[in-house]
Amino acid sequence: MRPSATDPRRLVRTQQRLWELLPERFAGVALSPVTPLGTCSAVATINQHQILTTMRGTEVASDPTNELAIEAAVRRRAGQARVDLAACQRVVRAQAPDGPGMFAHFELFALVSSARDTGSGRTEAEMLIDHLRFWHDVLGDSAELTYTTFTQSAVRERIEDTVRPALKTDLVEDTARTKSAGYYSGTALGIASNGSGLGDGGFTTWTADLLGDAKERCLTSCISTEWLTAISA
Repeated sequence: MRPSATDPRRLVRTQQRLWELLPERFAGVALSPVTPLGTCSAVATINQHQILTTMRGTEVASDPTNELAIEAAVRRRAGQARVDLAACQRVVRAQAPDGPGMFAHFELFALVSSARDTGSGRTEAEMLIDHLRFWHDVLGDSAELTYTTFTQSAVRERIEDTVRPALKTDLVEDTARTKSAGYYSGTALGIASNGSGLGDGGFTTWTADLLGDAKERCLTSCISTEWLTAISA
């Protein structure tokens, strides 16, 4: 419940820059500070004990990507061919912060894209290009973007022949990464700047599960706006 140590005036400037750089294809969403009970534990794999649960069948928002995935599934079911959403949200985690400068509440800027598979990893490649281009635009020449393939698929081939050639920056394979191997499905992303980790992302089965369609593809990525503000000093 203690306030963040980040100067809110600097944080607002960071937020404004992120929104200004966001491509037109991404629809901005002002998420609710509460979400249906079980959102994170049912949509993703977060233990409910880490979520601040209310007494009215809801929980305090703890991850904007989960909420955006639900909204993406709603829009996909309504007939939208591809859904691209973005949100900036302060979230709360119930577990104790595990290090200096860490807080139980923090702000994340997140992207979620969802569309039906068209075969050979082409849908995944298109979404990867849009997400990675945005994070490069945000971080500039200091961007350190990585990917890890936890399971072999056509996506790895598309990274080599489609994604990398479309980017203005290097996309480095992180073969040592094991973090979030059970959270992301197939391929995960890392987002850093000058050695400072800012966030990550990857493909999930969230919209596929919500829509009951194994051909549905969903890519999420997000960064901490407070860490970005701190390293931008």
